[in-house]
Amino acid sequence: MSVSTILRRRFGLPTRVLFVAAAASAAGLAGCQVDVGGQTLPSAYYLQDDIQYFPAGPEFKLSKEAAAQKAYKKEVGDRCGGGPGGGCSCGKCG
Repeated sequence: MSVSTILRRRFGLPTRVLFVAAAASAAGLAGCQVDVGGQTLPSAYYLQDDIQYFPAGPEFKLSKEAAAQKAYKKEVGDRCGGGPGGGCSCGKCG
């Protein structure tokens, strides 16, 4: 007796229909992104996905912090008499 004959006798039509339906629904869920070894791979439908546009930001990400440090150095330099090498003895002018 072949395997297909045994399966046909053991599992009737309703079981086979249920198996086919489960396999079809599992195949439908396979279209999402997957992470394999730290690499994100696209879905099967990546060509139909919406395109997202993110405008370019500033090249230097810490511009606010740099401006704050510059303003602080200017304030300390004005208060202490000229900043580094200008005869300051406060220890903050660096």
